[in-house]
Amino acid sequence: MKTVHKLILKSYAGPMVLTFFIVLFVFIMQFMWRYIDELVGKGLGMDVILELMMYAAVTLIPMVLPLATLFAAVMTMGNMGENYELLALKSAGISLPKIMRPLIILVLFVAVGSFFVANNLVPIATKKISALLYDIRQQKQSIEFKDGLFFNGMDDISIRVDRQDPKTKLLNGVLIYDTSDPNGNMTTTLADSGYISLSDDKKYLLVTLYSGERYEQARGYKWFDNSELRQNIFDVYNMVMKVPGFDFERTDQSMFNGSQTKNVRELQAGIDSLEKISSESASASYEPLLNTFIFPFDKSLASDSIPHVDMPRAELAEKIENLPVRSKVSIYDVALNKARSYYSFDEATSKEALNQLYRYKVEWHKKMSLPVSIMIFFLIGAPLGAIIRKGGLGMPVVVSVGFFVIYYIITITGEKMAREGSWDSFLGMWIATFILLPISVYLTYKATNDSNLFNAEWYLARYKKISAFFRSLFRRNALRGGLPPAGTAGSETR
Repeated sequence: MKTVHKLILKSYAGPMVLTFFIVLFVFIMQFMWRYIDELVGKGLGMDVILELMMYAAVTLIPMVLPLATLFAAVMTMGNMGENYELLALKSAGISLPKIMRPLIILVLFVAVGSFFVANNLVPIATKKISALLYDIRQQKQSIEFKDGLFFNGMDDISIRVDRQDPKTKLLNGVLIYDTSDPNGNMTTTLADSGYISLSDDKKYLLVTLYSGERYEQARGYKWFDNSELRQNIFDVYNMVMKVPGFDFERTDQSMFNGSQTKNVRELQAGIDSLEKISSESASASYEPLLNTFIFPFDKSLASDSIPHVDMPRAELAEKIENLPVRSKVSIYDVALNKARSYYSFDEATSKEALNQLYRYKVEWHKKMSLPVSIMIFFLIGAPLGAIIRKGGLGMPVVVSVGFFVIYYIITITGEKMAREGSWDSFLGMWIATFILLPISVYLTYKATNDSNLFNAEWYLARYKKISAFFRSLFRRNALRGGLPPAGTAGSETR
């Protein structure tokens, strides 16, 4: 490897690693902020939070890598242009494509590696993060009492305290409503003070109360006519209640299987199966509707002008198309009325199979388009950096974010249309690539030929030339029309 190639690779590796972790951190924070309401107040350990962030980081790699590649390419080539390193290399007879050659090879390896990450690691992380988020949603909030307010975080139990000592955790003025009895009995407990906490395994509620009263209202099936109220006065009262939902329980990950949790091979197998299922369900649903209900051999439709419907479908359609307008309207009206009154076919199965098929195809094309998008972003970023000739996190980052936002909006729109079946899956997931590919080729061509695409002075000079041309043209037209040129005073008539 040549020394200049080592220099270029070293200049690119640093910004690539730096921008990758910066962008990944930003996306992880956005992910955590999205689920902050479900994480706060549940007493989750740091190990659970770190596990969630780790799985989120893996699932975000396909989104982070293209942006990090774009940032790193713009910054690297911009730094080299700002330090006149590109000018020195071009003066030595090395063209821009040759300067970019080692970086292209490196990014090619990164793109291939991104496919294996998206194909092998992301499905596993997606399944794990789905199970972990489900477990977090199922866990109840930790017991925290606020002065004068009811705590309703437990099923069939409400607790209110007048004041809680922040140091000793002693509760004053305790009121407990308990309706957990399966027979419908309700218990009300009043106490001057006490302690309420969860056991170490968070499966039981430990209650110790001092100087209070306990009212038990027994309800039978005739509670509205005859009910009993028992009162018990106590000095010390201890109670242990089982409260599910406060301990963090793990759910079987096999429950979470979807299109995002499968690799390319599994997606392809699913696509083949779903295409067969959707075709069979559609045939089973609509063929009886068409053949035996809408277009049966009906004497009300039989005439010399209306063909027999036992003939092949194509021949039947052709015959109906050649009928007079009134005959066609009659056939269509009868078919429409019968179709509206037909409820026996199963349309839900066909729709569900088609929706699953669209999602599988979208995920398949998403994994395939990721390496190509990384290469395209590099071919956009490197020429941009060579044209801008400024390093750092200023102008290069602004331009890079603009291109990424365009790519992201187009991709999200195409994915949405493909998932709904409005667009073909190939078009929906590759349209952003098709749009940005000509831009990357154009920028590479401009950078190779030392274009002044982002040079403000070049645009200012062109603007002055165009303005001078139009001013001279206006003056010539004014002289030809007998009008005084602009800037001169006309003669006065006396």
